[in-house]
Amino acid sequence: MDGRLRASDSDRQRVVADLQRHTEQGRLSLDEFSERVGAVYTARTLGELATVTRDLPAAPATPGPAEGGSTGGRRELLIVFAVAVVTLLLLGAFMAVTR
Repeated sequence: MDGRLRASDSDRQRVVADLQRHTEQGRLSLDEFSERVGAVYTARTLGELATVTRDLPAAPATPGPAEGGSTGGRRELLIVFAVAVVTLLLLGAFMAVTR
């Protein structure tokens, strides 16, 4: 992977999902999660995205349909909600700073 390549929106979403998983597992505090999500959305290259998760273990294989169970949809909804809340908080902070 060439770290100088531009990052796409799907690359950023993948990294935010990884950060959410690490937060759920207790590796990151909510403050660390918020800081790193902010860094993800300002990252321009794949190399900058890689630095956000450099100190975290690699993602395990994704669970298959038998392992996912019925809570998979609920967990995805909670992840989307958490990302939306963090985004709104970052937007509010940005607006407060720029006024």
